Amino acid sequence: MYDYQLEHIFSYSVTLVQPPEVIGPVGEGIRANFYVAGGEVTGPKVHGRVLPVGGDWLTVRHDGVAILDVRATIETNDGALILVTYPGVSDIGPDGYQRFLEQNLPPIIPLKTVPRFATAHPAYEWLNRCLCLGIGQADLGKSLVSYDIYAVR
Repeated sequence: MYDYQLEHIFSYSVTLVQPPEVIGPVGEGIRANFYVAGGEVTGPKVHGRVLPVGGDWLTVRHDGVAILDVRATIETNDGALILVTYPGVSDIGPDGYQRFLEQNLPPIIPLKTVPRFATAHPAYEWLNRCLCLGIGQADLGKSLVSYDIYAVR
């Protein structure tokens, strides 16, 4: 067993633009784009806001697993810009593909991600070296997505 720790570095929540841009069923699943309207970042290491750019280029596979492909920009309270990109997964159930087509999804959907960061700001360059885990959820009724982000140490 390897020695590691998870360090909570920040939490964030974003509001999504509604309605999502649904491309529809294609070969690999249902494609839909969820765009970020803005959000807030709080935590022990990073404070600021998620800018109203970016989004999730989501694919819902035929087995009900949703594959996340997220890109967003964080602006810290001290003016740093941090690009965050991440893949992730969400299991919306074996009938998730059909439920997405019918717009009958569960109100809360769990999300698991692996965020990576890129910044040129000296105070946050340590993020460029981090591998992180994101544990969160999408509250579809509120168009709100929230995560806790942990650095693997």
